[in-house]
Amino acid sequence: MDGKSLSLIFTVLSTAFVVAFAGWGISRIASSSVDNVARQPEAGGQIRGLMIIACALIEGVALFALVICFLAQNKIQF
Repeated sequence: MDGKSLSLIFTVLSTAFVVAFAGWGISRIASSSVDNVARQPEAGGQIRGLMIIACALIEGVALFALVICFLAQNKIQF
């Protein structure tokens, strides 16, 4: 296996890791926020707002990471 094949494999794996861990992070935030709203229903609006901001930040970081992965993949010359 040559270097180009390995770099393509690692690019695909890094893309998969970015998507998987972004989904895991968003699911953890959603789970925690639902638990907190169940404990304190009067704070539901504030918790929901903070959850949306945190999820947007995670999606932004994941988008930047995916762009970097795709740019790295385009640098591979076949």
